[in-house]
Amino acid sequence: MKKVENLKVKIFADGADKAGMLEMNAKPLIQGLTTNPTLMKKVGITDYRAFCKDILTTIKEKPLSFEVFSDDFIEMERQAMEIASWGSNVYVKIPVTNTKKETCYALVKKLTAQGVKVNVTAIMTLAQTRDVVAALNPNVQSYISIFAGRIADTGRDPVPLMAAAVEMLKVAPAAELIWASPRELLNIFQADDIGCQVITVTNDLIKKLSLVGYDLEEYSLDTVKMFYNDAVAASFKL
Repeated sequence: MKKVENLKVKIFADGADKAGMLEMNAKPLIQGLTTNPTLMKKVGITDYRAFCKDILTTIKEKPLSFEVFSDDFIEMERQAMEIASWGSNVYVKIPVTNTKKETCYALVKKLTAQGVKVNVTAIMTLAQTRDVVAALNPNVQSYISIFAGRIADTGRDPVPLMAAAVEMLKVAPAAELIWASPRELLNIFQADDIGCQVITVTNDLIKKLSLVGYDLEEYSLDTVKMFYNDAVAASFKL
């Protein structure tokens, strides 16, 4: 098994808890960070601008993605321009469509033509990937986030799709593919095997990296001990 330090895929931390984000930023293994409105809502953030600007006072070097939250493309553009102005390490997350299923391609083309670094998100098909790639400025750094974990949730194997997407991105050398919403540590190795450049990982999954390569017999014994100790602690009787 490949060691974590030998992986080529870049691991980005995905979350919205300030303490967790700063903890992950301090780890050399973590090469970037992402967040989204859903994660921010879960931790109780109410002032979007204040939260983002506060985080950026510490995270100044590693790429950090913040998402627009309008459903109107004109307002999305305004939000994107403001978000992009917050720092040179900021990428603006643009959803691949709005809630009316209207595509973002024209907006992506307009933003990247102005040098805005985008992270086009919520992608789940190769057709979407192809059209996003066509809209990018080939000279502006960008990310394309395919939600491989959600694809897997539907019973589909995301690996062939992600491998095909890696090939599609070769015409856009400044763009990098993100394996988004992984469900298990194995996904990191799958992403690395196909040449995916980035994988976004939650803090809980990142903390499991110490298990990589762990002896399976020892892990089996650890599990037996867990069951036994929990049964004793619960004072179970038959």
